[in-house]
Amino acid sequence: MWSSDRRRFLALAGAASLAACGFTPVYGPGGGGARLTGQVRPAAPDSPEDYLLVREIETRLGRAGEGAPLTLDYTTSVVEERMAVASSNVTTRYNVIGSVAYQLRDARSGVTLHEGRVRNFTSYSATGSTVATQAARRDARERLMVILADLLTTRLLAEAADLPA
Repeated sequence: MWSSDRRRFLALAGAASLAACGFTPVYGPGGGGARLTGQVRPAAPDSPEDYLLVREIETRLGRAGEGAPLTLDYTTSVVEERMAVASSNVTTRYNVIGSVAYQLRDARSGVTLHEGRVRNFTSYSATGSTVATQAARRDARERLMVILADLLTTRLLAEAADLPA
């Protein structure tokens, strides 16, 4: 019974500390999520990776129309590094490292409201057949774009409450 009271006390203490720091849920009343949902128009994709990134951003924030008040400019970078090399000098594993530099702008004035860069990596095995390796490579690049879109939208949502109305 005593441990039950301790858990209740800790839960209340945690809730009180969140309330004291000004924590507001992104999609709750007063949160910034509503400011971005359907309001951000990403730049047109130029590469397969850009397409995957835009697809994932639109999945998370909704697709914005031509008159969207916010635009998202971005530059993607994807490189592969050899990670595991056998004694016969054959690469058996690759890291796919990606980054996205982005700028959220006011569509009317062109003023930059928020900018940043997100980075992450994923990897794939090159030990199978040629077809299996190519499929693993495509899958790793797609996973990387999903991860980068998650990071980017999380940052945008975290900053959304500070954007001008």
